[in-house]
Amino acid sequence: MEKRKYQSIVNKYTPKENRLYNALVAFVVGGLMGVLGEVLMELYSYFLNIPVKEASVFMIVTLIFIGCLFTCLGFFDKFVHFCKCGLIIPITGFAHAMQSAALEYRKEGLVLGIGANIFKLAGSVIVFGVFSAYVFGLLRLILMGA
Repeated sequence: MEKRKYQSIVNKYTPKENRLYNALVAFVVGGLMGVLGEVLMELYSYFLNIPVKEASVFMIVTLIFIGCLFTCLGFFDKFVHFCKCGLIIPITGFAHAMQSAALEYRKEGLVLGIGANIFKLAGSVIVFGVFSAYVFGLLRLILMGA
């Protein structure tokens, strides 16, 4: 079969993406994640009688735990299918990436399985995050002066 004909058949049956709808859903879900984070910080601050700055650490740990728990129970992928980047971009997406890699390689053992592969998906996020922080730090130093 010719490449052009094959490509036209593929294009005909490929589902079309509604970008505006996906962006709206991701915006709303991301906003709800922010609200959930704020509510958790206020609750921890109030009930544990600690400053909000310290309560933010508890909030982050809670969101990471929820992301890992939902990944283990198989809910997270179903939520992401609907919510798109609203769940992947926050810290819950990072937790999901690490937890899913750990679950996938757990049968190979602690060292060669989980230890060697847990950062397989999240490693690029860490590398480019550190690199971006370095570049933006240098830019700030150059533009704002020492």
